[in-house]
Amino acid sequence: MAEKQKSFQIAYEKVRGKRKMNKNYNKTLYACFVGYIVQAIVNNFVPLLFLTFQKSYGIPLSKITLLVTINFILQLCVDLVSISFVDKIGYRASMILAHFFAAAGLASLTILPEITADPFIGILMSVIIYAIGGGLLEVLVSPIVEACPTDNKEKAMSLLHSFYCWGHVAVVLLSTAFFYVTGIQNWKIMALLWAVIPLLNMIAFTKVPIATLMDEEESGLSIKELLSNRIFWLLLLFMVCAGASEQGISQWASTFAEKGLSVSKTVGDLAGPMFFAIMMGSSRAIYGKFGDKIDLHKFMTASCILCIISYFTVSLALHPALSLLGCGLCGLSVGIMWPGSFSIASAAIPKGGTALFAFLALAGDLGCSSGPTVVGFVASAFGDDLHNGILFGVIFPVLLLAGLFLQKSQGTVEK
Repeated sequence: MAEKQKSFQIAYEKVRGKRKMNKNYNKTLYACFVGYIVQAIVNNFVPLLFLTFQKSYGIPLSKITLLVTINFILQLCVDLVSISFVDKIGYRASMILAHFFAAAGLASLTILPEITADPFIGILMSVIIYAIGGGLLEVLVSPIVEACPTDNKEKAMSLLHSFYCWGHVAVVLLSTAFFYVTGIQNWKIMALLWAVIPLLNMIAFTKVPIATLMDEEESGLSIKELLSNRIFWLLLLFMVCAGASEQGISQWASTFAEKGLSVSKTVGDLAGPMFFAIMMGSSRAIYGKFGDKIDLHKFMTASCILCIISYFTVSLALHPALSLLGCGLCGLSVGIMWPGSFSIASAAIPKGGTALFAFLALAGDLGCSSGPTVVGFVASAFGDDLHNGILFGVIFPVLLLAGLFLQKSQGTVEK
């Protein structure tokens, strides 16, 4: 009898310990959710100040718009370089560095333009600083969530990526409200307020438990092994098409809002991207809530078909309001593509390690930059007709759909 009680007590303590572990790792998930909000801040706050920079510092818009390009190019570089050092210094140290650079870059916006001979150089230096943080976050957050002992990793991954969308919406709404109440001349205060979030989350990452993707005795695949894996290249195609499908329309959402609603450019800049972000976030949140009841492959396949329909709606609609509706439909359809591709990759190559996630982030960023570029080039070739550019852009969700069928036929086992 005493033996049975002892066995029961041991089993009870194991279950209790597992529950405690999962409860503690909830704090890690929450910190990762905030991490994607931080990334939304560093990507979307400064573009709200472009006209302010032009008026306050006399910087031409042709130079100011380079800030976005430099931000994403540097994040691409960080995606690539991080493969060589993240595993060496560990996820915790890397996360602390990421949040430090994000906070420092936002805070330096209030100082460097005033003390440099050319204010543009000061702004550029600030962008470079927080772009390093943004690039690290993109590489780190997903594998940390994937490593957490959660019951349904696909749900957690989708919910995680929805927080970038909510962060985007929050940055636009709260910043616009602040500027409306206090005046745009107080933008430096808003920059410092946004800098507080990565600073506090940096402190959180000094305490929360962080698991690893593999056991200590295991080692991840080398870069050479990854590059020789056929499924790996298919997964990269997924990410390129996911990023291109998303940004191919979202970058032009403000234009369609301006025309479809017959509003000013300022209102269009707010309404179009926010509509897209809300719909995309809703899609990710829905899967994050009900993902355990939904087949991921079928959901992504349906999303690709819906995305193709949205591209045709935007490009072929006779009324501008329908084009705007197509933008929202696109946001809803692309929501699962990025996090879903991460989840499929984790299942297909379980020993991919940090290198796999870094390459996926790199491919996704390449898609985000190439999608709008392809749409713009095609539009220019047809006399700046954006509808023709969007119509050509349907190739991205079509390729992703074809890739999903190919992946299903090959299976998701590690090769």
